[in-house]
Amino acid sequence: MPLTDAEASLVAQAARLAREQITPNAARWERERRIGHEALAAAAALGLTRLQVPAAAGGLDLSFSCKAQVAEALAAGDFGFTMSWINTHNVAAKLARDAAPALAARYLPDLIAGRRLGCTALTEPGAGSDFAAIGTRATRLDGGWRIDGAKAWITNAAEADVIVLYAQTEPGSGGRGIAGFLVDGRRAGFVRESAFALGGQHTIGTGGFRLEGYVAGDDELLHPPGQAFRAALGSINGARTYIAAMCCGMVGEALRVVQQYGRQRQAFGQPLAGHQGWRWRLAEAASELAACRLMVAQAAALIDAGRNAERETQLAAAQAKLLATRMADRQLPALAQAMGAEGLREQHPFARHLAGARVAGFVDGSTEMLLERICAALPV
Repeated sequence: MPLTDAEASLVAQAARLAREQITPNAARWERERRIGHEALAAAAALGLTRLQVPAAAGGLDLSFSCKAQVAEALAAGDFGFTMSWINTHNVAAKLARDAAPALAARYLPDLIAGRRLGCTALTEPGAGSDFAAIGTRATRLDGGWRIDGAKAWITNAAEADVIVLYAQTEPGSGGRGIAGFLVDGRRAGFVRESAFALGGQHTIGTGGFRLEGYVAGDDELLHPPGQAFRAALGSINGARTYIAAMCCGMVGEALRVVQQYGRQRQAFGQPLAGHQGWRWRLAEAASELAACRLMVAQAAALIDAGRNAERETQLAAAQAKLLATRMADRQLPALAQAMGAEGLREQHPFARHLAGARVAGFVDGSTEMLLERICAALPV
């Protein structure tokens, strides 16, 4: 759907933030293995942490299409930073939408100001894509729930302490027994693990934590058993769509850098851009990028139209992520090759975008899961 003037302005501001603060600092954040808090504060100041928060809760209440385009703009600077931002935003929007007003009021101001980070905790050491198999246990108490278990591979877990967490209330019941809770990482019973040492993309803050006798009050139950599993899966179409948009952002930035370099770099008596074979490589990337952007726009428009639960939306989101991640996997190395050895310099985005593309292939449904989802959603 077309963006409003206010939405288009916000996307432009996000692109400026990527150029001026994220791109120049992303390599340093990676060396320091940390989340880029400076740019997160700037994103919060622009209103990006409240983009889809309802206006009644102090948000901007903008469209999902705007969110997807902001994600693309930010990912041009760094995939990990964008994942960190969007997860805090998602927790803020969820609390504003689903939590009791008093609970939301307790956490929203710090989340939208960027003073606290949010994360959503589904994955466990022994349960990743098979969400229904999670083992974190929530046991009923008088006035609340005791939660015990471990979570792993969680975006922002290295620092986040406002957590939407899913736990099993009835072992053996699968998705039927899963409930959703708000967990405060500053309370007793929350034990943070060390951030994961990865081969790249430490700006995501990937890590895990344990809950050891953590007690959540009744007012901190966001989704009761029987509703949480459906609520969690209901967000997956949006996640797949904005991940696809982020892949477009990384390839778009790589293409821009290569085009600029090709106009300046001389080879065999003329600029690189004067060589037909070199130009064709860019034409292939630009064409695949344009197609993936159209797929993202289609999926985002279906979500904005309120058709998130329909088979058509599930299919559009899964296909957008499948093809955008594959496009990034294919075109980022090709564009890096077009730079020659110059592309190895840290000042260029190729190495971190290549790592980002690999992460994109795992999160919110692996390629193999997407293929199954697409098969299931195909018209009969």
